[in-house]
Amino acid sequence: MSYSDCLVLGADATGAANTHSWRLANRHGLIAGATGTGKTVTLQRLAEQFSDAGVAVFAVDIKGDLSGLGAPAAPKGKIAERIASMPWLDYQPRACPLTLWDIQGRSGHPLRTTLTEMGPLLLGNLLELTDSQQAALYAAFKIADREALLLLDIKDLKALLSHLRQNPDVLGEDAALLTGASAQALLRRLATLEQQGAEALFGEPALAIEDLLQKHGERGQIHLLDASQLVHEAPKVYATFLLWLLAELFEQLPERGDADRPLLALFFDEAHLLFRGTPRALQERLTQVVRLIRSKGVGVYFVTQSPSDLPDEVLAQLGLRIQHGLRAYTVKEQKALRAVADGFRANPEFSTLETLVDLGIGEALVGGLEDNGTPAMVQRVAIAPPQSQIGPLDEQTRHELIARSALRGRYDKAFDRESAYEILLERAKQAAEPEVPKTRKASSKDSDMLGDLAGRAFKSAIRQAASQLGRQLARGLMGSLLGNKR
Repeated sequence: MSYSDCLVLGADATGAANTHSWRLANRHGLIAGATGTGKTVTLQRLAEQFSDAGVAVFAVDIKGDLSGLGAPAAPKGKIAERIASMPWLDYQPRACPLTLWDIQGRSGHPLRTTLTEMGPLLLGNLLELTDSQQAALYAAFKIADREALLLLDIKDLKALLSHLRQNPDVLGEDAALLTGASAQALLRRLATLEQQGAEALFGEPALAIEDLLQKHGERGQIHLLDASQLVHEAPKVYATFLLWLLAELFEQLPERGDADRPLLALFFDEAHLLFRGTPRALQERLTQVVRLIRSKGVGVYFVTQSPSDLPDEVLAQLGLRIQHGLRAYTVKEQKALRAVADGFRANPEFSTLETLVDLGIGEALVGGLEDNGTPAMVQRVAIAPPQSQIGPLDEQTRHELIARSALRGRYDKAFDRESAYEILLERAKQAAEPEVPKTRKASSKDSDMLGDLAGRAFKSAIRQAASQLGRQLARGLMGSLLGNKR
């Protein structure tokens, strides 16, 4: 029997395949469970199936284990036994088409965005600003828009803030929002961000969304972000980048309607970091994006220990729940366990609550959707092993994979074009030069210089306008435009 038209997770209690329609795979999902219960292997199984179906994948590698997607499996022992118990699986060990990314550029292609693309709301969340500091940041972005000053990296914003401190008359009606004290506070926050190594995230060339959607023949390309250090050293940077990626995808991708399968699947490990400590206003916009982005053909799969790590508004939108084993030793944990069990549609064949604590490694309770979109009864499923290697690639294989990547050379070398820092530096130099006597006739050299400055200013303004117009929708949705509630 062919299962090419559906997602196959594994075998249910009868030994039959547990399947889910590709048409419903963009309804988002959850992979949850205690440490060591098999969440990472389940993620790997899903990612390679999406790839086999021609769907692009972007996943985050928290523990360094997922890079095994780039090598074929060599099953043995209990894994080989499980494969043998699923004769319908058509198991074929093989590697997936894999692109490796790393914000620091150490173990993959560097991954960057710009401050202009991120916008003040997400940047304020990253900097953990107070309300008054957030208002000051909005004022700075407003002036950057007005003055045609591109904010590409941290030094651009620092130059702008320093310029506004020294020239408060430029602020106009926003002078009350961006005071000298608030500008100084923002500069201190940016310095802290640089100390965390976050400056590597901002700059050019910035990530082009179309590069995430490429195919390798008929298979979807899997893009893997190495966050094994980032999530521990700078968890706020990790979470803010993922929030930006969601907003950017929502902005750039067209409506797809009821397609036969998703265009892109996102897997966000340590998903609780997306919501922990996030301002309520940003949480509301995030849940709105999650709800609407599925119409663009994007399925978001959250990976975390407990469903309670996600807001109820997000849980209500999930079309696929994969719950690995949980343990409950306290009254609070037992109450949470019952809440997890109650989140599934009951199956009269077994007790969901009792099964939840009885699940072995590589087993899960799975609740999906019927073809008509209604919740399906929960099933106990033995997850099928991935066809790719379980565990990380060795360093030599990783380097070889990067060396033959289709994106080699496109992102590896940063460049720094004219933006706020360079423009403001030029203005300062012009202001420091002695004034030309009025009686002197302008020379052709002066005319050339003025023409050159005017030309650069015009081109900078055009670039800024194009950048801003191209991001109005997402920045408006995420509350990044100045016309927000505050």
